[in-house]
Order: sequence, then structure tokens, then C-alpha cells
Amino acid sequence: MVENELIELAQQGDQQAYGELIRLHHRTVEKFAFQCGVRVQDIPDVTQEVFVKLYRFLHQFQKERFTTWLYKITLNATRDYYRKETKEAQKEVRLQGVSPDHYIMKSAEEKVLVFEEDRELHGAIQLLDEKYRHPIILFYFHDMSYEQMADVLNVPMSTIKIRLLRAKGHLKSALQISGGENHGR
Repeated sequence: MVENELIELAQQGDQQAYGELIRLHHRTVEKFAFQCGVRVQDIPDVTQEVFVKLYRFLHQFQKERFTTWLYKITLNATRDYYRKETKEAQKEVRLQGVSPDHYIMKSAEEKVLVFEEDRELHGAIQLLDEKYRHPIILFYFHDMSYEQMADVLNVPMSTIKIRLLRAKGHLKSALQISGGENHGR
């Protein structure tokens, strides 16, 4: 069955069609969430939130851009999840009297890579500011065009081009500093 047919059926309440949409896009959502910085243990929660939002707003979908729309939902769910988690963590830190630096260090040490083989590159990408990290991920790992990235990130195409260029420069510097030039990058 063609994706557009699945979407139409799901919009009409067909649960099997919606389940098939989830099956088709589940891995993409998980991968993008991970690449956006979601911790491995949080990927199932974020992915579930994406598909709940997808279900709630499927009636608003514009048929010609489903994957772009799904990336937007994933990006927003990722941001929402960590906004909420950061508030909870700050509250917990205040209640326990633990320094915020200790909490941040512990979280960074607990990160485990599942989808990407290259820990160094992934680490360097994660250190990029969000405005640079997302274009790199969408362009190189999700094969999006400048137009698609501009749509997902809701910025002008010229901004995408500049951010992608700057992101490459930041990554190159980070990988050279950490010894990345020894790995053929």
C-alpha cells in the first residue's frame, strides 16, 4: 500500500493503517531523536510522544510532505522532553543540594551510543549548538535538501546554508583537536 493511502486511511480512523505508518517510520524517528541528543534510555519515551502527537494531529497533515512533518514533530518532541526534564532536574538538584555541574557530568557519562558506530563524530556533533547540529544531522544522516531543512527547522534557506557551512567548520576543528585527523577525517 502506498504511503498516501495509508495516511488517508489513518485519517479516517483505520488503526491498522496508523500502525503501518508507525512501523514504516519508527526507526527514522528513533534515529533522528538520538542524533538530536536524546539519551538512549529516553528514546522510547520521545518516540512514543512523537507518535502520540502524530495521531492527535494527523487530521491536519498536508499530504505532500509527510516525512518533513514527521521530522518537525520529532524535533519539537525532543525539545519539549528535555525542557521538561531540565526543569525536573533543576528542581531535584535544589531539593537534594547537589551542584548542577555534578548532575550534568553524570548524565554525560551515562550516554551510550546505539545507532552510530563513530563515537567521536557523534560526540563532536552533540557538542555543536542546536542551530548547527540539526542541519548537519538532517543533511548528512537524513539526506534532506536545503528546502526540506528550511521547512523542518522553520528558517530561511539562506540561513540553512550558512549554518551548515559553519557547522562543518566547527566539526572539523573539534575533530582535529580531539585527534580526529588521525582517523582519516
